[in-house]
Amino acid sequence: MTLAPTAGIGFKPQHADDVFACASPALWLEIHPENYAVDGGPRLALLDALASRFPLSLHGVSLSLAGETPPDPVWLRRLRTLVERTQPVLVSEHLAWSSWDGNYLPDLLPFPRTHEALSRIVEHVDRTQTALGRRISLENPSHYLPIDGHEWSETEFLAELAKRTGCGLLLDVNNVYVSAENLGTDAHGYIDAFPLSSVTEIHLAGHAPDEELDGLLIDSHDAAIASDVWNLYSYTLQKTGPMPTLIERDGKVPSFSTLLAEREIAQSILANAHGRTP
Repeated sequence: MTLAPTAGIGFKPQHADDVFACASPALWLEIHPENYAVDGGPRLALLDALASRFPLSLHGVSLSLAGETPPDPVWLRRLRTLVERTQPVLVSEHLAWSSWDGNYLPDLLPFPRTHEALSRIVEHVDRTQTALGRRISLENPSHYLPIDGHEWSETEFLAELAKRTGCGLLLDVNNVYVSAENLGTDAHGYIDAFPLSSVTEIHLAGHAPDEELDGLLIDSHDAAIASDVWNLYSYTLQKTGPMPTLIERDGKVPSFSTLLAEREIAQSILANAHGRTP
């Protein structure tokens, strides 16, 4: 099963009634599996209802694939249970680390892109895909400051990772924009160099200026998508053709109708990209 190249919305429980009443065609939903890793009760009942009505994408935040240690086998088993229960169209995670020595951190952290890191992450992705019995996609990170020790560019690293593991890539256009602004690099050049043939999904989100550091942008997911990000998205689709596109909002969550309005913008841009070959 593949996902149609339409726009989806990150599901929030407070929107449940509106979601089930929604008549927008080809709507799909993204959920964070960590919120549904329970043995029963209303959360699983809601998840079952969503899975019976909409195509789902599971977007994880806790595998810590760039960490020093392999993914937690207990969580991999729970994640597989959710995958088998919901039969999602897509499963994705982040190119980042978030745990150390058994402690989980509330962030997605960067790492030096070394040959050693590539080998380690290839092993972790292979373990994950084997444990889940399916392909996953990895999301490009947001960056807030330069770090030393890179032996690969990010686009080359992702291309080699996809080549060695067969994983897909999730291209977060807002992450590209935020990183380029923070590091003083070229967002369009990043898109030009990205291994677009491996992309399975695109993410769009809002960002915000840091409250203390002037000029720093934070991938906050708590604002409307900026016009510059919409423009970069249009530029990306000129190269890929229509792609499944997710509207993310995780803070200051607005009404469902506001999210649908952003979805309609994405739908119109997707329509303009119709007919182009990825």
